[in-house]
Amino acid sequence: MTHRQRLSMIAVTLLAALGLAAVGTAPAAAAPPAAAPGTTAVPSAPVTGTFTDAAGGTGTFAGSFTPTKFSARDGRLMATGTLTGTLTDAAGGTVGTASQAVTAPAVIAQATCDILDLVLGPLHLDLLGLVVDLNQLHLVIDAVSGPGNLLGNLLCAIAGLLDGTPSAGVLAAILNALLALLGQL
Repeated sequence: MTHRQRLSMIAVTLLAALGLAAVGTAPAAAAPPAAAPGTTAVPSAPVTGTFTDAAGGTGTFAGSFTPTKFSARDGRLMATGTLTGTLTDAAGGTVGTASQAVTAPAVIAQATCDILDLVLGPLHLDLLGLVVDLNQLHLVIDAVSGPGNLLGNLLCAIAGLLDGTPSAGVLAAILNALLALLGQL
């Protein structure tokens, strides 16, 4: 695997982990912006959605979001980039295409935290004629954080007390450095 492929895979994994969410998308009125040279190494995230078409039906949007910059706004991580895609009406006809710059919140996807990973080797007990043989036992307990997972959120917060979670500004700086590296490939 080449250096470029490794960096692209890291970026794709990072973007998937962030779970980029595009909001407030609308077709652009202006011509699509020209692609900057050297940006082909930056991976895109798929974006889909629905809208109400002119006949009152439910149309669909299918496209992709390519990040160009990350920033922190009011303590939240924001992704700025180019959204491109196709608008299709309820009858299946193409209404138009969109290619415009958008800024959307970047949210961290649901995570799990390792709470306990216990491995007990084989066990042989002889208790006054009662023999108990137990093969290897592997117990794994994970906490899943996310909306509505009260115990998972609490245990993940306790497990990560000493982790030093970076602020949105620090995370934006790291992601911008990664984008700059990918742009140089």
